[in-house]
Amino acid sequence: MEIFGYRFNDPALLETALTTPARKMDNPSAKDNQRLEFLGDAVLGMLSAECVYHDFPNVKEGALTVMRTHMVSAAALCAAVGESGFAASLRQNRGAAPLPPNSKTIADALEAVIGAAYLDGGYEAAKKIFRTLELEANAGEGEWVANPKGELQVRSQSMNPPRRPEYTLVKTSGKAHKPLFTVRVAVEGFGEATAEAGNRKEAEALAAGILLRRLHAGG
Repeated sequence: MEIFGYRFNDPALLETALTTPARKMDNPSAKDNQRLEFLGDAVLGMLSAECVYHDFPNVKEGALTVMRTHMVSAAALCAAVGESGFAASLRQNRGAAPLPPNSKTIADALEAVIGAAYLDGGYEAAKKIFRTLELEANAGEGEWVANPKGELQVRSQSMNPPRRPEYTLVKTSGKAHKPLFTVRVAVEGFGEATAEAGNRKEAEALAAGILLRRLHAGG
């Protein structure tokens, strides 16, 4: 059996990787892919870390963490197999509805496949699938533009010791039907930034983006 450019020596490993926990609804004794998913998650973490380490020699640790996280997020994994028919090959319970394209079940199964490939053919086998999926294309430094709070959170947690952004509502102004929220975000070691918007969540995102741009400008 072959999948994503790799031919399995032990087809049973791939079959298990494609078996979702929902399969147990029909067959309680079925061996699902959760253990392989656990292994594959670790292998995928190593593959992605190795990729960004070699491909971005001048990028600092915090930014590398952000890039690696985005590269192997559930959304990235689902997108990588979106047009391949992978979701349809998963073994679910009888009568199950088609999985939505961004289903975590799809991402989990892909991690399981990578774990199975690692057991079947070692690190190089898992790397072959990783390269076939072209996951490294998601590692661009601008990939978190739509989620500045997420990037700032990951960057902060990668510090030593780990920190977290602190968001403070500085003031609320404007009219009742059109309020204006001023929010400040601060991270020890990174500094702080302030922004205004029509709702608090948007102000927080804008403030995080301002702080991130200062960090990017400073290298």
